[in-house]
Amino acid sequence: MDSELPPAARELQARGIPYRLFRHTRPVRSLEEAAAERGQSPDQVIRSLLFRLPDSQFLLVLAAGPQQIPWKRLRQHLGTSRVTMAADEEVLTVTGSPPGAVSPFGLPGPVRILADSRIFLPAEVSLGSGERGTALLLTQLALRQALGPVETFQWEEASAV
Repeated sequence: MDSELPPAARELQARGIPYRLFRHTRPVRSLEEAAAERGQSPDQVIRSLLFRLPDSQFLLVLAAGPQQIPWKRLRQHLGTSRVTMAADEEVLTVTGSPPGAVSPFGLPGPVRILADSRIFLPAEVSLGSGERGTALLLTQLALRQALGPVETFQWEEASAV
């Protein structure tokens, strides 16, 4: 196993899950910029966002693209009236990665994961690797294999037909 690899890549490699590593040549300032450098559209980028729940537990939300998280619907789904974004120090402690580089793979301990159902739509996605400036690109099959059974949530209301 290559110790030069980011934590998430090491886990995927150990599990035999195929991925591509993408290293940005300069700091990116937005999700749209990151997607463009990776040759992707913004909806192919998965954001891994850590939330603190009232019971001192944490929740890692995998959100598709630049869309805002619907706080009210998230609270309803979780059955709580209070959910807050984790502080930067908490993100580092819980995930082992700095904000902006968090991945659902290679975590130092168990964390509940809630996936936006839209992350399963693109044929290829990218997400954090656990290291700033580096992303993992996975096919949809590899993403599903890597995540295994995962709790999903539909962010948007179903539209009337």
